[in-house]
Amino acid sequence: MKILHAYKVYLPSVYGGIPSVIATLATLPQPEFETEILVARERGIGGKYEFEGIQVEAVSSLATVMSTPLAPAFPFRLFWKARASDIVVHHAPFPLTDIGALLLPKRSVLIVHWHAEVVGRSWLMRVLAPFIRNSLRRADRIIVSDPIIVEKSRFLRGFSEKCVAIPYGCDEVYWGQLDADDRLAVESLRKKHPRLVVAVGRLVSYKGYEVLLHAMKDVDADAVIIGEGKLRADLVALAKQLGVFDRVTFIGTLRPHEVKQYIHAATALAFPSVSEAEAFGLVQLEAMSAGKPVVNTALPTAVPTIARDGEEGLTVVPGDPIAFAGALSRLLDQPDLAARLGEAGKRRVHSEYSQSLFLSRMQDIYKQALQRRTQER
Repeated sequence: MKILHAYKVYLPSVYGGIPSVIATLATLPQPEFETEILVARERGIGGKYEFEGIQVEAVSSLATVMSTPLAPAFPFRLFWKARASDIVVHHAPFPLTDIGALLLPKRSVLIVHWHAEVVGRSWLMRVLAPFIRNSLRRADRIIVSDPIIVEKSRFLRGFSEKCVAIPYGCDEVYWGQLDADDRLAVESLRKKHPRLVVAVGRLVSYKGYEVLLHAMKDVDADAVIIGEGKLRADLVALAKQLGVFDRVTFIGTLRPHEVKQYIHAATALAFPSVSEAEAFGLVQLEAMSAGKPVVNTALPTAVPTIARDGEEGLTVVPGDPIAFAGALSRLLDQPDLAARLGEAGKRRVHSEYSQSLFLSRMQDIYKQALQRRTQER
């Protein structure tokens, strides 16, 4: 079975989020599943490369505007590569795949993996809406991470019969265990930051880092923010303005093992997202695997159902720095509470969000969709 995953970016240029989900799906056993990945350059001449045994093609791009590469050849490369594939997986949102879906061969099985809703940009969405709906009509199956995403989506409600909820999985062994070098690094970080809060994710508006910075005025701790993005300069300026810059470190992008070290050194993961663009939050599972509680927000998405309030973490109203500060302080000041919630998080990942369970469910979806299409032909 040849599977082509289409999205805008992939490892190693971007870690976390959707690229990490694709990387997990690329571990489906060979030779039964043969995986290729099609993406676009953020800017520059395209090319092919291999990453962890998987063939990746990055299409040339003129620039990246509103988080979308301007890669006019992408829909045509999608068509060409789809001809040699049994299944095309459209990791949405990515408008160029929606445009390319118009060209897909009729024999191609299309799976739409709907990761998040596009929030805002109303004028752009009016232009793109017909293409998105065409992809959903064309889709054999639509995968979401939680049923609430179908309920809340203006696009998906009309295609609910095609939708199936499969929560993401996490490599609990990787994120939960430390080797000797990791333990030394964690010990060093704890000495440097005895009261540490960690946040992980791109520096973009929906992540709510402004809320975290305001909260840090009332939190006796250090914060490390791991990630890059267009808001970095603005966030650094805000941290200085609020007088917390000496306790907040913007550390940029790290490799996964370095992220793991910071998570293990921390008391809690801060997850202050403020909009429905945050549909799940894979890093919550990574922190839970490490036995760390999460402070998240009550978004109308899967976010607060992963680390649940009072069970694996603490949940507060989105956009409320006072409430966020109070939740962080509770965990920092009550280590027994933090430990209890962290242990519950480890158990929840093992029972509900393991990587093996996610892959098993996705294998079944791919096989069923291909079998159904084959029988129809």
